[in-house]
Amino acid sequence: MSSERRYQLQSEEANKRIEELLTSLDVPAETRRAYAEMLTTVLKMFEDGADPADLKIANAVLKEVRYGFKVFAPYRGVRKVTVFGSARTQPENPVSLQAHAFSSRMVKAGWMVITGAGDGVMAGAQEGAGRERSFGLNIRIPWEQEANPVIADDPKLINFKYFFIRKLFFLKEADAVCLFPGGFGTSDEAFEVLTLIQTGKAPVMPVVLLDEPGGQFWKSWEAFISQEMLGRGLISLDDIHLFRLTDDAGAAVQEILDFYRVFHSQRWLGDRLVLRLRRPLDSESLAMLEGQFDDLLRGKAEQYPGPMPQEGEEFPDLPRLAIPLVRSNYGRLRLLIDAINRS
Repeated sequence: MSSERRYQLQSEEANKRIEELLTSLDVPAETRRAYAEMLTTVLKMFEDGADPADLKIANAVLKEVRYGFKVFAPYRGVRKVTVFGSARTQPENPVSLQAHAFSSRMVKAGWMVITGAGDGVMAGAQEGAGRERSFGLNIRIPWEQEANPVIADDPKLINFKYFFIRKLFFLKEADAVCLFPGGFGTSDEAFEVLTLIQTGKAPVMPVVLLDEPGGQFWKSWEAFISQEMLGRGLISLDDIHLFRLTDDAGAAVQEILDFYRVFHSQRWLGDRLVLRLRRPLDSESLAMLEGQFDDLLRGKAEQYPGPMPQEGEEFPDLPRLAIPLVRSNYGRLRLLIDAINRS
C-alpha cells in the first residue's frame, strides 16, 4: 500500500504505523486509502507545526462533519427538500402558513424536510412536516439560535458552530430546495445554491422560490435578476432556468415531484454525465434530445440497461443515459432533464 500511496508523512515509521493501524481495524479495501489520507492529513498538521488555534478549528470542523454524516446516514434513501426563509415571521404570517402547507404536502408525497431549526418560516415548515419527518440544522449564534419546539431535542437536530459546514449539509443532503421570503441569510442561501448549481459544484435540482399567495417578494427579486444581472450580461439567459417562481404551494410541490418523474439522479464518470432514469427512453425521444440539445453534447448519448462498471451496485434496477456533456451551461442541462421528464 505504501508504494501506491504518494500522500505520506515525512516519517516512514509513522506511515508504517498508519498502515498497521488500518490493518488491525480491518478497514475495507474500498475505503482504506481515504482513511489513510485523512489520518495523514491530521498528522501533517503536526509536521507543519500548526498553531493551536488552527488545530481547534480543524478539530471542530472534522467533528461537525462526522456527526452530520452520522445523523443523515439512516435516511439516505429518502428524498429531502431543504426549506430556507426568515426566522422573524410570526406563526400567523401568510408566509409561515405557506411554509406549513408546502411541507405538509411534501411529507404526504413521501419526502422529508430540512430547515435551519429556527422560528418563523422554519418553524412553520417543521410543524407542517412533523417531528418524525424533519431535520433541523441549527447554528450557534448569540440570537435566533434556539431550536423551535418541533425539532428541539430530536436526534435529527444538529447544532453547528460554522456556517459553511451547515451550508454543506443543507445542499449535500437535499434533492430539492424551496426558498421563502427572508432577509440577508435567505438571500445568501438563494445565491449560494444557484451559484453552486450554475458552476457544476452541485447537481442540478429543483430550486423553487415560493411566496405567500399574491406576494411580490420573489417577483421583485426576479425583476432585479432580469434587469440588472441579465440586462448587464452578468449571467446568461439560460441561468434563469435554474429556478422556478410561484405563490402556490401545490404548484411548488408539483414542480419538485415532476423533476423526478423520469429522471432519478446523476453522476459524473470521467467526461460523461450519467443520468439514472426510472425507465429507458424510446428511440424517438433520444433522437429528439440529441437534436434539441446538440449544443450541450460533444458526441452521441448512449443508453445502458443498468449501472456502469464504475458505479458498482448503485441503483442496479435503473437504466442509464450517458451523455458527453459540455460543462458550461447547467441551465440548459435543467431544460434537458425537463425534456426527459416529458418524454
